[in-house]
Amino acid sequence: MSDTKKTNSILPTIVISQFLCTSLWFAGNAVLPDIVKSFPTGTNLLANLTSMVQFGFISGTLIFAVFAISDIFPPSKVFFTCGLLAAIFNLAICFAISDIKLLLLFRFLTGFMLAGIYPVGMKIAADYFKDGLGKSLGFLVGALVLGTAFPHLLKTFASRFPWEYVIYATSFLSMLGALVIWRFVPNGPFRVAGQKFNLRECFSGFKDADFRSAAFGYFGHMWELYTFWAFLPGMLLFYNGKHPNASLNVSLFSFLVIASGALSCMAGGLLSQRFGAKKIATIALAISGLCCLLSSVFLSIDSSYAFLIFLFIWGLSGTADSPLFSSLVANHAPEKLKGTSLTLVNCIGFAITIISIQIINLLAKETNSHYIYAVLAIGPAFGLFALKK
Repeated sequence: MSDTKKTNSILPTIVISQFLCTSLWFAGNAVLPDIVKSFPTGTNLLANLTSMVQFGFISGTLIFAVFAISDIFPPSKVFFTCGLLAAIFNLAICFAISDIKLLLLFRFLTGFMLAGIYPVGMKIAADYFKDGLGKSLGFLVGALVLGTAFPHLLKTFASRFPWEYVIYATSFLSMLGALVIWRFVPNGPFRVAGQKFNLRECFSGFKDADFRSAAFGYFGHMWELYTFWAFLPGMLLFYNGKHPNASLNVSLFSFLVIASGALSCMAGGLLSQRFGAKKIATIALAISGLCCLLSSVFLSIDSSYAFLIFLFIWGLSGTADSPLFSSLVANHAPEKLKGTSLTLVNCIGFAITIISIQIINLLAKETNSHYIYAVLAIGPAFGLFALKK
């Protein structure tokens, strides 16, 4: 096979592997109602399970950044190793279901290993596609979104089977994705050998105004996105309870709304080729921020169709800007610390998601009001301000 044909096949290979491995991310959330039955006295299980994965991811990205793992070692081998270990830790929750501490530990470890999958996948793409990186990352982040949504679809079709089948399936998919990336994706032509960790150099990207603007825009986007995904099934349940005539399939529509973001990621990446990444990211962030503010209106409206259309608009706009921010960060990062910069920005962004998830969870406990999701608009407002500066 010629070098050109090899390069043309690289992006689909990375996208498929990213999808397969990131199916682990919300696997615990998809089977949460079944897990809760084993812990009837457990409180805040949704927020804590999601936060432990995020906390694990943050810890992993911090370690990966400190030791410049994806810059020093071949990123495909890092991806392969982490994909296998993440699958094992995900599988372990089936055997730790009697101990909530072990359950949370294994979700933490799964998140830790995802740090070697999502940002490292972006690093591999950046090593292959210097031009048109926004388009490439659009497909790559689209795979992450689809992988995140996939356990909800598995749960829909496996509702008659034990919940463990969802975990078995996602672990198998992660192992398969790890093998694919190891076998078919060597080091990219634009890979620059990394340097050893230097605390000052690690944050050197933030000295650049464009890098700083893109990173802060991403942080505002992250305040909203994962909290929306985590509480989406709760929104659907709330709507069903508030409107007796509504009987929305929670697992199915959770999958469809989250998965719709995969299409907008790809569309955003393609549109950025013509209109620029910053412009498309700004428009998407503004629309999703407006959705946050209007959430209480549509949770109250007695029309399932209007509510679902609103959720799809939110799902599409909430993710369209994600690959564009990653592209902007990668393009303005120091060449020898591109992987570390992406990992570090991811680390901070996911730390922010824990704060927003816990705040919404606390508000939900205190008030059980449909107004609480308006708090998520703080993130897009901050991100828009950063992009304007």
